[in-house]
Amino acid sequence: MNDMLTPLRDAVPDHLEAWLVAALAAFIGVLVALLVHRILFGILRKVASASHSQADNVVVRHLARPSKWAMVALGLVLAAREVPILDSAWERIAGFVMPALIGWIALSIMRALVAAMELRADIDVADNLQARRRRTRLAIFSRIGTFLIVFVTVGLMLLSIPGVRDIGVTLMASAGLAALAVGAAAQPALKALIGGLQMALTEPIRIDDVVIIDGEWGRIEDIRTTYVVVRIWDERRLVVPVSKFLEETFQNWTRKGSELLGTVFLHLDPLADVERLRAEFERQVEANPLWDKRVKGAQVTDTTLDSMELRLLMSARNASDAFDLRCQIREAMLAFIRAEMPEAIAMRRVASATEALWETGEAGMDTGN
Repeated sequence: MNDMLTPLRDAVPDHLEAWLVAALAAFIGVLVALLVHRILFGILRKVASASHSQADNVVVRHLARPSKWAMVALGLVLAAREVPILDSAWERIAGFVMPALIGWIALSIMRALVAAMELRADIDVADNLQARRRRTRLAIFSRIGTFLIVFVTVGLMLLSIPGVRDIGVTLMASAGLAALAVGAAAQPALKALIGGLQMALTEPIRIDDVVIIDGEWGRIEDIRTTYVVVRIWDERRLVVPVSKFLEETFQNWTRKGSELLGTVFLHLDPLADVERLRAEFERQVEANPLWDKRVKGAQVTDTTLDSMELRLLMSARNASDAFDLRCQIREAMLAFIRAEMPEAIAMRRVASATEALWETGEAGMDTGN
């Protein structure tokens, strides 16, 4: 067998043989690295599946891909130690590949930790104030952390290129101009970064908060470093700059809690029986499951020549329940007035001039008699 391979080996040029050896060593290193990664993460997945916590599965899932390529890089490094030509080739790209891998792993670890912590912040429960606060801070710090990791990673990758490194040295030599240029270029990014930190620390809004902004009612769906996504009640999305929540006025209906007061205004005849209407309103509110048993009341808040304004006040657990409760009570009260108290419906009383003169003339005749 060796006698048969010897002529073939002699026919191959020396430099080509060295590259073939390097390729074979790289192939073996990558193959061994992939095999080790598969065995290791197979064990980790079984351990995570056996655990009662979902956080283990989240961490393993986020780290699977970056660790796979990190193992490939490790296999190439070990193979390069034995093959000089592979070692020289690896040195040319290591300064570019290694920062990218390290940044990817750091980003995956951060996202895995954020996802694991979000599992403990369930916002679907009734009292979700603390969960929404935690979700908001996690979202903002995750965006800021992503920005910093990507910024540092790209910077390290660029510094591995000799031309870019020389430019950096030249800029450092003229520090005044460099600082001015970098400051001007980074102003929007720094403003967004500082705005995100201010949003996380002051908490003017949180994930799933109910807000009214630009005349639109909606919930905070996502908070980014530069903008906020508000899900409008009709499923539209309103994209609002972060600065608008920090510098302008808006309504936050769930700042301290989700409970709200709802009002219904009925315009009725001034002679309507208010006590009967109040009793019917209290009966309907107490029978409605959306009422949270905190506040109920009926008051006459205004009068005009032709009508009076009856305000019906009620409370609910959240904004959605308050809206539905108001609609249901309004419909029920109108149905009751139409069926049981039609005399309470407001009517405009208009006396014509002829009728007024006629009544005046009749009064005069009666006086003359």
